[in-house]
Amino acid sequence: MPVDPGSIKVKKVIEEPEIFSILGVEQVPIYPGCESAKDNKARIKCMNEKLAALVQKKFNTDLASGLGLEGTQRINVQFKIDQKGSIIDILTRAPHHELEQEALRLAGKIPAMKPGMQRDKPVTVMYNLPIVFKVQ
Repeated sequence: MPVDPGSIKVKKVIEEPEIFSILGVEQVPIYPGCESAKDNKARIKCMNEKLAALVQKKFNTDLASGLGLEGTQRINVQFKIDQKGSIIDILTRAPHHELEQEALRLAGKIPAMKPGMQRDKPVTVMYNLPIVFKVQ
């Protein structure tokens, strides 16, 4: 017996907030100055360039030599860009605690962005920022 489409009750599904990767979100967050980038690939490239410039300008690489470290130093910084575009939940991993603190200080200087979008709704997006430099 056919079912009357009007008799079907649809339950509204409440979506839990999800965290998206920078590569898995429909529209990536937009870093200030990258508004003219037309697609995600261009927006990511622009964001990477702007963040690299920020690191180069603001990160205190002299700290590593003062700690007696030598050679190439790798610091991993992970953070979320929340639904308002703010930088939250910053995690750092470095060969020395003071480098982690410096990376944390630097991440605090990242400006708010236009948030990432999924199905026309702002979402939280995870971003990984590697900081690599040589101690002279």
